[in-house]
Amino acid sequence: MLKIYTCIATAHDLRLVGLAAVICALASLAAINLLRHARQSTRRMQPVWLGVSAISTGFGIWATHFIAMLAFSPGIPSGYNILLTALSLVAAVLLTGAGLAVSLLPDWRPGPWLGGAIVAGGIAAMHYVGMAAFEIQGYVVWDPALVIASIVVGGALGAIALPVGLRGTEEKWKIGGAALLTLAICSHHFTAMGAASIVPDPTVRVPDVALPAGWLAIGVALASIAIIALALAGVVLDVMDQRRSEREADRMLGLANAAVEGLLVCDGSAVVTVNTSFAQLAGASPQDFADATLDTCFPDETSRKRLLATLNQPVEVSLRHSDGALIPVEAIVRQIEFAGGPHQVIAVRDLRARKEAEQHIRYLAHHDALTALPNRRHFNEQIDQQIAALPPGMKLGVLCFDLDRFKEVNDLFGHAAGDNVLQAVAQRIAPLLVKDQVMARLGGDEFAILLPKLVAPEAAGRLADEILEALRIKDGADGVDAISASIGIAICPDDAPDHEALMSCADTALYRAKTEGRATYRFFEAGMGEAVRDRRILEHDLRQAVARNQMSLVYQPQSDIRNGAVVGFEALLRWTHPSRGMVSPGIFIPIAEEAGAILDIGEWVLRTACREAASWTHPLTIAINVSAVQIYNENFARLVHEVLLETGLAPSRLELEITETALVRDLHRALMTLRQVKALGVRIAMDDFGTGYSSLSNLRAFPFDKIKIDGSFIKAVNTNNQAATIVRAVLGLGRGLGLPVLAEGVETSAELDFLRGELCDEVQGYLLGRPATIGDFRTLTHDDAAPAEDRSPLRLAATA
Repeated sequence: MLKIYTCIATAHDLRLVGLAAVICALASLAAINLLRHARQSTRRMQPVWLGVSAISTGFGIWATHFIAMLAFSPGIPSGYNILLTALSLVAAVLLTGAGLAVSLLPDWRPGPWLGGAIVAGGIAAMHYVGMAAFEIQGYVVWDPALVIASIVVGGALGAIALPVGLRGTEEKWKIGGAALLTLAICSHHFTAMGAASIVPDPTVRVPDVALPAGWLAIGVALASIAIIALALAGVVLDVMDQRRSEREADRMLGLANAAVEGLLVCDGSAVVTVNTSFAQLAGASPQDFADATLDTCFPDETSRKRLLATLNQPVEVSLRHSDGALIPVEAIVRQIEFAGGPHQVIAVRDLRARKEAEQHIRYLAHHDALTALPNRRHFNEQIDQQIAALPPGMKLGVLCFDLDRFKEVNDLFGHAAGDNVLQAVAQRIAPLLVKDQVMARLGGDEFAILLPKLVAPEAAGRLADEILEALRIKDGADGVDAISASIGIAICPDDAPDHEALMSCADTALYRAKTEGRATYRFFEAGMGEAVRDRRILEHDLRQAVARNQMSLVYQPQSDIRNGAVVGFEALLRWTHPSRGMVSPGIFIPIAEEAGAILDIGEWVLRTACREAASWTHPLTIAINVSAVQIYNENFARLVHEVLLETGLAPSRLELEITETALVRDLHRALMTLRQVKALGVRIAMDDFGTGYSSLSNLRAFPFDKIKIDGSFIKAVNTNNQAATIVRAVLGLGRGLGLPVLAEGVETSAELDFLRGELCDEVQGYLLGRPATIGDFRTLTHDDAAPAEDRSPLRLAATA
């Protein structure tokens, strides 16, 4: 070491030594910058930049050596062999280029280390070839130990220099690599110079062709200028590269911040950077994640390990918010190259909205959206669970109920009003239930209540009474008037052992409650099943009756009591069932109204009767009974108008018969419909007057054209003074209001004489003619059917 120091201090011009060190440092920095630029360039341009870097580095090593040699003063004549001097430069460039190329071999980690060692070999080859070019008046004696030391030290520093210089993008790695390469060149040169001892020998002559030191100085100067130029070019490239990297980083950051998903870049467990979306999701700013670790973001260790171990697969984890709350997120990890090294990027998607939607979907799968009550599926699950867990000696009750005439509410007032009623039912009954009792909406207006751990059936009956009472409330806080419902009750295990049979029993009891007057409840009894089943079959067959041509019309004449002339017919509906035969209208009409089939049946009756009446040559009237459901249907007046246009029947020949009971449900709506019908020219008769409300205000408010007295009063006029008085009063009322009165159910001559004596206007009944097909009355409806004397009132009375 002392020998090396003595060599530098006493045998060299320290000013030139310093210049050599500066040239070496510039060349090394240029070499590292150019090498890094070559690594980032395209495959086509990489060899070009490798060549530039090799020339820069080779010239730097060569210039450092010969500037240092110019600083060396042996004290005897000296010169330089031109060929060997040139060969030393070529060796420096070629070996350095080979080492740099090896350092950039893709996907080979030892490359930079081996490449650095090859560059060090180039330094050694250049030095000793250059020393061989040094010709003096004497000869050089080498110290083998220092020669080996120069090669080992230079090789070690060179092997370290390239891996350091290529490691990261920070300036410290560039400067560190350049410093190590400078140290490798300088340490090798001066260690090797210390290994050389010059022995003067006057007999040795310096060849005349040897290159003088002055000429060498010019060459070295040119080489130094080239090195400085390359260094400056390297600096310019580096600055441009940095700016490009900054622009790319800004662009990537902008793209990352524009992403809806949160992005987090990490190196192992250390957070490197996050985008704005991730910071907002965590309730923080991007700066808050400086020096953060993954466990601060994802606190659950198990899910965090699963996330890092599962690449390119979504994993649900919890993200910690700045307020400490845990946010459900979906995260995906991918490997990326970031800042010159391998990193992981974690894409994070907020799952709160999806979780809420999934929870809402699960809720909707088990609940009714309108009333928020459990639905049929949830109710059935609850029954199964409660039956399975039913303790010995305990019972379980099920109440099934629906709303009486609920379809009319929808038909008359619209589905919005129906929805309000259903919501009111849920609101009124819910406070009556205690813990573990479950109320569900099964569909439409069907509800059910589960009563677990029922000690005695009487408790179910008491709850049914409370329900009916709560529904009867008028002008309730929910804005809905009184509601009528029918309830069926079944008990497990007394009536059925499983939920399907239990629900069937409760449903059967419900039908019995409806057939026995509605607005009540019934417990299931063993004999109910057959009757309810028969009613359901009848209801099903009734819906198909019109399509299957099972419906027909019969006609009953209506006569003027003064001369016996037939003034019109009433169309009466008949149903001929294929297996039951003739079904009474008193049976199937109420069923049709309850089942909602009355609108289709009523339209068929209206079209058929009007078409038939339009074919008569005599302009007789046709009377048709109209249900309350039809009156409250918003399309009824339009339907009547359509049928009149379609059949060609004169409106004045159509008479619609309506009962008082059909009017009182909604007086305003009924009045509006009747006025629309009256505006068409159609006549309206009040049917069965005396059996309903018999309100005089109805006669004044509604535009009736006729009053029909119910036949029950006519049958008793000769035996019951009260009945006779009522008939006289109605006839007098009709005369006072200017309304003709028709008496129904006239079956005897005495009844006819009574009515004639009380100045009744028209009569109808078996005495004048039984209901029959219209063909039986052709003599009354057509001019050419029979001689005139056969259509006379006397002939009519005789044949009746």
